[in-house]
Amino acid sequence: MATAMTATPRLVQLQRGAERRVALVDEPTLRLLRDCDSVYSLAQSAITASRSLVALIEEQTTREAIGYDAVYRGESEWRLLSPIDHPSEPSRLLVSGTGLTHLGSAKDRQAMHVVAESELTDSMKMFRWGVEGGRPAKGQIGIAPEWFYKGNGSILRAHGEPLVTPPFAEDGGEEAEIAGVYIIAEDGQPWRVGMCNGNEFSDHRFEKRNYLNLASSKIRTCALGPELVVDPRFDSVPGTVVIERDGATLWSKEIVTGEANMCHSLRNVEQHHFKFESHRRPGDVHVHYFGACSLSFGEGVQLANGDVMQVRFEGFGRPLRNPLLVDDSPNAVIAIHKLA
Repeated sequence: MATAMTATPRLVQLQRGAERRVALVDEPTLRLLRDCDSVYSLAQSAITASRSLVALIEEQTTREAIGYDAVYRGESEWRLLSPIDHPSEPSRLLVSGTGLTHLGSAKDRQAMHVVAESELTDSMKMFRWGVEGGRPAKGQIGIAPEWFYKGNGSILRAHGEPLVTPPFAEDGGEEAEIAGVYIIAEDGQPWRVGMCNGNEFSDHRFEKRNYLNLASSKIRTCALGPELVVDPRFDSVPGTVVIERDGATLWSKEIVTGEANMCHSLRNVEQHHFKFESHRRPGDVHVHYFGACSLSFGEGVQLANGDVMQVRFEGFGRPLRNPLLVDDSPNAVIAIHKLA
């Protein structure tokens, strides 16, 4: 039975044993959708039928509801999944991100502009290029932002699941961001399904040694959710990031994201991600992180095993919370066998 809802519905994916369901957030309950076991299949249905995803959600939402609080706290037989996945082939979900996107403080920008061009680091040069050319006029293509690969769908973690610092890593720290979720239609057309709270977890200490370490510092687990927001506002989005230790706040900061606070427009970020033909393969899913404006690492915070990272952006539902798990097992040598 259809139910009235806002123009920006928020969805979660749930699992109970072998059973999967998609639910509409209707605080303080989750209203289950009929005949729907994944956001992926729901979005594909909307694309195939040339229908609005909002209309399809409204049509398939039932009166069957479960309490959200117990699910959110991990006290229900239902558990939260990542709000998007490729249910049958995790390797067909690409996780990536864009860096050097957020403007930062006016003081830092002023300092950047008075430094001689020859003295700027490569990172600062790229940031300056974004300021100058990252917001092209309609119909034009701007300068490419920094882009990085994180992994496939196997690295995505849901609300409440740990983010792991592997044995070979030097560090593990939060990156509070919003991530876009996309599906590629059968004709190769990318469709934006929605956006989520995100923690683009990374090894900042390793990256700090040399900026060329950025690529491998990003290949880590990361988190989304708990909710996927269909067509949210992304002009200026305030949020809060909190680090908790032993039940108390260790560090927190008010942050802001959205196009008004970025040197690259959303359209430009999407243009330079989907310009690659390999990123428009029919049936694939893409999760793309849009960048962070502040890190606890930048303020001298060193996360420890068991610390909880919380990310919340206004309009994006309940906070995303993930504990840090430091894998202190020995850094094993990987044996490579010759097939000769």
